[in-house]
Amino acid sequence: MKELKVEIVTPAKIAFEGNVKSITIPGTKGNFQVLFNHAPLMSSFEVGFIKIENETKNKTNYATSGGTVEVLNNKVIVLAESFESKEDIDLQRAEEARERAKKRIKKESNESDIDTFRAEFALKRAINRIKLRK
Repeated sequence: MKELKVEIVTPAKIAFEGNVKSITIPGTKGNFQVLFNHAPLMSSFEVGFIKIENETKNKTNYATSGGTVEVLNNKVIVLAESFESKEDIDLQRAEEARERAKKRIKKESNESDIDTFRAEFALKRAINRIKLRK
């Protein structure tokens, strides 16, 4: 079977390393899938799910907060801000983060000195984690 070598690195560790049939990444212009013999590519990606299909066709979704990806000679290197499996996510903590972010956004609409972008990004990350966990 023709496979890709995939390495996913976060700031804390090498989160995934192995051979896969395909990987789907949440690109900034929409999801894109990488298969064997994909054209060379360098791209950024955003909050969403990275889907990995292994050689036995089992598919697993992981939550990510964005990053960059390089595809070259059937090797995919993903530099991700975060990469979490369903089991890694604490649902209560994610729900609390969602509520905090909602409160900040509501408060920020009345105050100009608070960073709305950061609060909205935190909300997106929390919702993404909740979707994967449920």
